[in-house]
Amino acid sequence: MSFDHKPRILFLYGSLRERSYSRLLAEEAARIIQGMGAEVRFFHPHDLPILGSVPDSHPKVQELRDLVAWSEGQVWSSPELHGNVSGLMKHQIDWVPLSIGAVRPTQGKTLAVMQVSGGSQSFNAVNTLRILGRWMRMFTIPNQSSVAKAYQEFHDDGTMKDSPYRDRVVDVMEELYKFTLLLRDQVDYLTDRHSERQAATETQANAIVSQAIGTGAEASDADDN
Repeated sequence: MSFDHKPRILFLYGSLRERSYSRLLAEEAARIIQGMGAEVRFFHPHDLPILGSVPDSHPKVQELRDLVAWSEGQVWSSPELHGNVSGLMKHQIDWVPLSIGAVRPTQGKTLAVMQVSGGSQSFNAVNTLRILGRWMRMFTIPNQSSVAKAYQEFHDDGTMKDSPYRDRVVDVMEELYKFTLLLRDQVDYLTDRHSERQAATETQANAIVSQAIGTGAEASDADDN
């Protein structure tokens, strides 16, 4: 398969505050990777219901799942709260299942993880995001961003100040862009697994046996008549 469109990158962030630093970090990263040539979209988690409280057909759930299906790479940006990702960040990821029918929404997509902290630098949130990314069968890139004392790192207009923290964000977006370009054409090959091929073969064999039994039963009925 050959692609002639820009890499499609979806951004998720983990706070609903009016001045959400996880959102500001995601917006800065989006501007950077868009400048490199990517197409970016955001999922805004306002009004996303609690998992299990509404059917999967809820418009906000469908919006999230459609964006995940659209994406070829993703960026997850979470605040660190009580030493881990925010509940809102986990809440969004929980609404995306490993499979929807025959489609695996996240398998084979690239992922970059970022976090903001109110205090000293920490990596608890990005470490958890890596675990979640692996569980969702995504290719999580090696680089990551962790911004300490985030309230000091942004201008009043929401753009990020020049600093080593911003330099790291550029590095992360550059790496995500490259990995997405390299991997998106090979996803089917890279995610083709022995266990799934074996299960498909067994399913096909069972279908053939069932069909044969059904044909035999029909022939027996015809003989009786």
